[in-house]
Formats: sequence, C-alpha cells, structure tokens
Amino acid sequence: MAARSLEIGPAGIRTARTIEILRTERGLAQRELAARVTALGRPMSNTMLSRIERTHRRCDIDDLVALALALHVSPLLLLRGPSLP
Repeated sequence: MAARSLEIGPAGIRTARTIEILRTERGLAQRELAARVTALGRPMSNTMLSRIERTHRRCDIDDLVALALALHVSPLLLLRGPSLP
C-alpha cells in the first residue's frame, strides 16, 4: 500500500494560520490551548498544536471542532480564516 501524502492544502494552511492568530489574540500559550482542548475530551499536547500551527501535522475534523470550542468560535471560522478589517 502506498504511503498517504502528508501535503497540506490551502484550506489546511489557512486553518492553521487562523488557529495561531486566534490563540495569540486571546493571549493563550500553545500549552494553554492544548490543555483546553484536552479538557474538552480531545487529548492534545502543545507539541501536537505546534505541529498543526506550523502545518507539519494535519488538523483532522475532530481536532478542528475541539479547537473551535476551546477558542469559542465556530469551526467554520477556522476554515474560512479571520475577517479582513
């Protein structure tokens, strides 16, 4: 069986950047956001979050929903990206 591509497309890149932007706007360290996600029942380490934000790890749908809940935003916002001023 061929190895699955780990390439992250434009939506994944946009989502990763939005997560990082929202996290920093809220004054949260990666460790704090990862702890919030874990508290919601989706175990996540700060290393996992760092890899998502740097687009070295895919953000699956369960991660996306948990991160959105932890950031108090809609998952759709994470997919669309932050609004432009």
